[in-house]
Amino acid sequence: MLPGVDVESIYRSLFAAYPDALLLVDTQGRILLANPAASQLLGYRDEEWIGLTVDALVPDAVRARHAQYRADYGERPRPRPMGTQMDLVARRSDGSEVMVEIALSPLAGTQPPLVVAAIRGIGTYPRVKQALQRAHYSECVADIGRLAVDARDPQALLRAVPAAAARALDVDGAVLLRLEPNGLELRMAASAGLEGVEGDIALPNRRDSVHGFALTHERPTVVEAWARESRFVMPDSYRRQGLVSSIVVPLSDRGRAIGLLAVHARRAQASGDDEIHFLQSLCNLLSSSLQRAESEEALAHSQRLESVGQLTGGIAHDFNNLLTIIQGNLEVLHGQPGVQGSGAEELVISATRAAKRAGELTSKLLAFSRRQVLQPARIDAGAMLHSLADMLRRTLDQRVRISVEVEAACPPVLADPGQLEAALLNIAINARDAMREGGMLSFSIRAGTDDTVALAVSDSGSGMSDEVRERAFEPFFTTKAKGRGTGLGLSTVYGFVKQSKGTVELDSAPGRGTTVTLHLPRWRDAEAGGATGAAASATQLPRHLKLLLVEDEAEVRKVVGTFLDALGVKFSAAANAEQALAWLERDGDVDLLLTDIALGPGKRGTELARLAQQRDPDLKVLLMSGFAPELLEADGEQLLPWELLRKPCTRDELAAALARALAAPGAR
Repeated sequence: MLPGVDVESIYRSLFAAYPDALLLVDTQGRILLANPAASQLLGYRDEEWIGLTVDALVPDAVRARHAQYRADYGERPRPRPMGTQMDLVARRSDGSEVMVEIALSPLAGTQPPLVVAAIRGIGTYPRVKQALQRAHYSECVADIGRLAVDARDPQALLRAVPAAAARALDVDGAVLLRLEPNGLELRMAASAGLEGVEGDIALPNRRDSVHGFALTHERPTVVEAWARESRFVMPDSYRRQGLVSSIVVPLSDRGRAIGLLAVHARRAQASGDDEIHFLQSLCNLLSSSLQRAESEEALAHSQRLESVGQLTGGIAHDFNNLLTIIQGNLEVLHGQPGVQGSGAEELVISATRAAKRAGELTSKLLAFSRRQVLQPARIDAGAMLHSLADMLRRTLDQRVRISVEVEAACPPVLADPGQLEAALLNIAINARDAMREGGMLSFSIRAGTDDTVALAVSDSGSGMSDEVRERAFEPFFTTKAKGRGTGLGLSTVYGFVKQSKGTVELDSAPGRGTTVTLHLPRWRDAEAGGATGAAASATQLPRHLKLLLVEDEAEVRKVVGTFLDALGVKFSAAANAEQALAWLERDGDVDLLLTDIALGPGKRGTELARLAQQRDPDLKVLLMSGFAPELLEADGEQLLPWELLRKPCTRDELAAALARALAAPGAR
């Protein structure tokens, strides 16, 4: 000890000058002395420490646990250095909390026993601040994640994300922009703060803008100071708002840019890896939620279409049975003595025309419900293109010019005529929509390679980006405004061409227009000779043809029987598959089985045909139906090996179908 030195004064000065908060506490937890650093850290005035206990500095949530710890420590006082616990929190006088480290040092030789508590606020440590900030960001992302799971309306999430970003980053505002389907414009989807900074109108997606730059390079873009920015021009609206800094992060959906999230501040803002990762996490959550919402909407849409399809398909099937009765009886009536040349003939002809128009209507219903089986036939595609072009010239915008180019000696096509025309019309309508101000719509046909014929439809419209072109044939994908397209047009074309044993080629680029080329099988006379000859005349049916007719509708059975009588065909009739099988077991002397597909509650016509041909492999089969999804095999593409006669039909159509069935190869 130095002579003449006031040790007590030195100790008091050390206590007062120490940078950490120091508290002198007795065994009851009463605070006897506090230094200025304690007052500054915990917010108490010097006189407020008198009579205060350490319990006042403990948060309510841990007060009971702390009381037990203090009791245990009082029984066995011991030094405890700082750094042994990193999760300590002290309660300040205003109720707020601060993260701290605490060291405890029992004073030797004092009565009653005293303890010095050294408290250090660690909230200002860089690593602690970073950890706290990361925890804050993580908590914000977790909140948005819970909303993404619970919210059924994606709009709620769209509104929440900019608000969460602005709040977590402590910036002046945040904006969520959606990329328009054309890829040329951005439109505000939601915002928080900075009213009108991006405007309510569509923004051009230019590469020389901060938005376009971020979307083009597909990575976050940071503007630390707009005053020093040289990559792109500062928007006037930003200047009016006094913005200093911005961060723009692209929003993607399965690798395709669909928008961006931008945060703006009137001061320099933190823009490190943690902030970028936080904004990307918000964008990923939003993207996943939007994908889910779109998938759910597409599924609901698909289920609605399927329900409507089942309804319309069933109605059309029943209606076709009625039309078979009406049309068949009209044809029989027209052939009765005394009708031809009389006033009744005109009435019969008029009713027949109406029945045929009704049949065309049911065909459209069946096409919509996807229950129409393809009937490949010889098609003069050049003549079809000219006919379609004439129709389009009368119905499309006059600013759309139409041309047709048919290669000389181009071979005919083997496909379903109605479905091919519908596919070409579908492509033409898409082309029209891509040419808002008019343009050129071109049809062409030429002989292709590998026994195919190439039909191309080209337009001079806006064209497709790589992302749109890659998804063009996906079901439900559309670039049209909501309510303007189902997204099923090109996917239906693709399905038809694939089922027809062909391929589809799509060539498009922004500003270059679009060309869709259908490569379809060519018609080969050698393979189709049986069908061509069979359709020529009913007299080419064998004279002693014996047939088993199976039809559950009595009136339809009667009409078809009348046709068979007129064709000179001997037949027996059954109302269902079970009766037919019993008849075959009993008599069995028959050349051809003519059966409807839908035969009521028992076996279907397709099952009957299989069983009958197992019994007699040489038995020929002709199926009838208003619609027949059952004709498709499990892979959805391969047709069963039997001819199909669509109802309603005429007597000549029945005769031609019978001839084709008789000329077909045996059971396979």
